[in-house]
Amino acid sequence: MPHDVTMPQLGMAQDAGKIVSWLKAPGDKVVKGDTLFEVETDKATMEVEAQASGYLTDVTADAGDDVPVGRAIARISETAEGAGDSPKAPAPTNDALPEGKPITMPQLGMAQDSGVIVGWLVEPGSEVGADDLLFEVETDKATMEVPAGTNGFLAATLAQAGEDVPVGQVVAVITAGKPERPVARSMVDAAPASADAAVAPKSETSPKGTREPKPAKPAPTSKSGRVLASPKLRRVAREKGLDLARLVQAGHPQPYHMRDLDLLENLCTDAPATASGAAAAQSLRLEADCPQDGFGAFAAWAADAQGLDDADALLAGLAGAGMGGAATVAVDRFGTRRVFAVPEGRNLSAVVETDAPPDLLLRDLRATPLRTVTIGAEDLPVLTLMQQGAGLSLVLECSPVHMTPERAITLLSEFAGRMHDPLRHLL
Repeated sequence: MPHDVTMPQLGMAQDAGKIVSWLKAPGDKVVKGDTLFEVETDKATMEVEAQASGYLTDVTADAGDDVPVGRAIARISETAEGAGDSPKAPAPTNDALPEGKPITMPQLGMAQDSGVIVGWLVEPGSEVGADDLLFEVETDKATMEVPAGTNGFLAATLAQAGEDVPVGQVVAVITAGKPERPVARSMVDAAPASADAAVAPKSETSPKGTREPKPAKPAPTSKSGRVLASPKLRRVAREKGLDLARLVQAGHPQPYHMRDLDLLENLCTDAPATASGAAAAQSLRLEADCPQDGFGAFAAWAADAQGLDDADALLAGLAGAGMGGAATVAVDRFGTRRVFAVPEGRNLSAVVETDAPPDLLLRDLRATPLRTVTIGAEDLPVLTLMQQGAGLSLVLECSPVHMTPERAITLLSEFAGRMHDPLRHLL
C-alpha cells in the first residue's frame, strides 16, 4: 500500500518548511529509516527519514520549495513506477468556512499520522492571542496543548473532542475580525457520508455505556512488544492498579487512549489481580557487561563535530533506539530527572526534551560507588548504568506487563553494544 510523504511539523509554531535537498531520487529504493530529504525551518535544518520501505515516487516538490506542513510531497510505492498519480493533500473540510488563518493538526512526532482532540480550551467566537492555548491533542506518545499561533478570533472549529484527525488537516480557522456566526462542526459534518457509514450498525454498549471488545478481528500489536497506550492512560492505569495487558488479551486494538479507561476497568474487575502484584511476581532482571566505555569519547566528538553538546540527550537517544520505535526516555542522575522524546530511527539531533511521561528510565550511577543493584520491577522499565573498571555494568529491571522478555533482551544487548561503540548507532 502506498505511503504518502508529508512535510513534517518540526516546531509548534511552524507553518511550512523549505526543502533544502532530496537525498533520494525518484525511483530509488528506500528502507524505513533512510534519510529522504533535508528540510529547513526558521529554527533548524533537519533530515527527514522514510516511514516505510519501498520506492520513492510521485515527487511533487523540488529543492528550494516552501511547502506547508502536512502537504504530501512524494510517495513511497511498492514499485519504482508508482501509482502514476500525485499524492493527495488533506481534503478541505468545507468550502463555506470563514476566510482566515487555518489551524491544522500538528505533527508532534515523526511517526505520528493523526491526533485525537481531547478538548477545546477556547469557545468559538472568542478572541485569542498567539500564545493562548487553543486545544489539547493526544497521540500515542503524549498529550499536549496547542497554541493558537496567531492573534485574532476563533471563527471555526472543525473537529470535536474525541475525534481522530489526520496530521495536516484543518481543525480551526482564526480570523482578524470578530465573526458574526462562529462555526462549530465535527469531522462527520464536513465529510460526505459514505454508503457503508449509512448502513453501519450501532456498536453495542455495556450497561455503563462503555464499548465492548470485538474479538472478531485480530488486534494490531506493537512490533516492539510494548503495549501502545497514551501517557495519560498509562499514568491513570498505574495509579488505579489496572493492567493494560488485559485490553490486549481481550482483542481490543491498539493504541489505547483515555476513552478506553472504562473498558479497562471492567476487564480488570473480572480479573481482580492487580498489575503491581503480577509485576512483583514476574519481574525480569537482566545484566550485561560492557568491557569498554566508549560514550565519553563519542560525546566529545558529537559536541565538536556535530554541535550536539547535550550528553543526556545523546544517552537517551542511544537507550531509546533499542525500544523498537519512538520512545520517551528519562535520564535520572543524583535525583535530577530529564525526559527526552526519542524518534524512531538513528537521528540523534532529533532527540528533544519533553514533559511527557517516560517509557523507559535510565538511571545513571556511573559517578557513584555502586556496582550492582537489585530493586525489582517499578512502574516502568529501568535501565541502570554503573562504572565497572574501564567498562560499564548494565542492569535492566522490568515487568512483563511493560516489556516482553525478548524485547528486554534486545534492548539490553543493543544498548550495551552502543555504549561500547556508539558510532555503530549511526551505521
